[in-house]
Amino acid sequence: MELKQYLNEMKANVEAYIREYFEPKIDPPTLHEAMKYSLFAGGKRIRPVLCITAYEACGGNYKDILPQASAIELIHTYSLIHDDLPAMDDDDLRRGKPTNHKVYGEAMAILAGDGLLTEAFLMFTKNLDNNIQDKLLIEAIRELAACAGLYGMVAGQAMDIIAEGKTPQKETVEFIHKHKTGALLKASVMIGGILFGASQQQRVALHTYGRNIGLAFQVVDDILDIVGTTEELGKPKGSDYAKMKMTYPAVYGIEESKQIAAKFIKEAVQAADVFEQRSGWLKQIANYLLERTN
Repeated sequence: MELKQYLNEMKANVEAYIREYFEPKIDPPTLHEAMKYSLFAGGKRIRPVLCITAYEACGGNYKDILPQASAIELIHTYSLIHDDLPAMDDDDLRRGKPTNHKVYGEAMAILAGDGLLTEAFLMFTKNLDNNIQDKLLIEAIRELAACAGLYGMVAGQAMDIIAEGKTPQKETVEFIHKHKTGALLKASVMIGGILFGASQQQRVALHTYGRNIGLAFQVVDDILDIVGTTEELGKPKGSDYAKMKMTYPAVYGIEESKQIAAKFIKEAVQAADVFEQRSGWLKQIANYLLERTN
């Protein structure tokens, strides 16, 4: 099987689970529609796929953790809705479509994000007849909450706003990338290992892998904001540059940023060696994240 087929199959499994989960109507209908509008706007589902891939690298079957892996996508989607708000990045397009607040208004967009964030933790506790130990589930929830909140994504988003328009600094841009984007990507990988009951050696490897692909992912995003097209990105090209965001190219330039991203990916691929014959998808996904164009 080629990587593209693997990614498409795992994405389809996640997509099917989330669609079935949100099939029952929720009152008020507008809130339900607003949540689904962003949730089904065409994301790659890379975070739940990474969770599944890490679980399988440890020896598990993806069907065991579909609720937990899918819950991560709800948190990611909530963060995008809020990130696009006028008070944050004030974006009109996301994945080539009008942003949530442009369709449903700011108040409903905020509530849609709140709903997705909260529902993620309820979804995370579904289907507990799949032999996942309670203590591992709790540990995974702690990892998710830490990386999504005060010690992870939210801290990165706050620093991103604070640093906007200021002189680019290495320490600040590293903090933003490690927390705003990197933390949830790392959590996705770690949760797969935690839910399986991975060994200490495997956990260290997944931590190193997740940390490095998380950083590389955002460095590549920074580069694509400059060299990509609006059609490829699904949002206006140069939006970060126009807002004077603190990015890797702003600190290091494009060419050195490419080298930094490649270094992160190399370290991630090396960390995956621990999984021997089951390391293939982890390695291929890492290289895919480096080479992507959107």
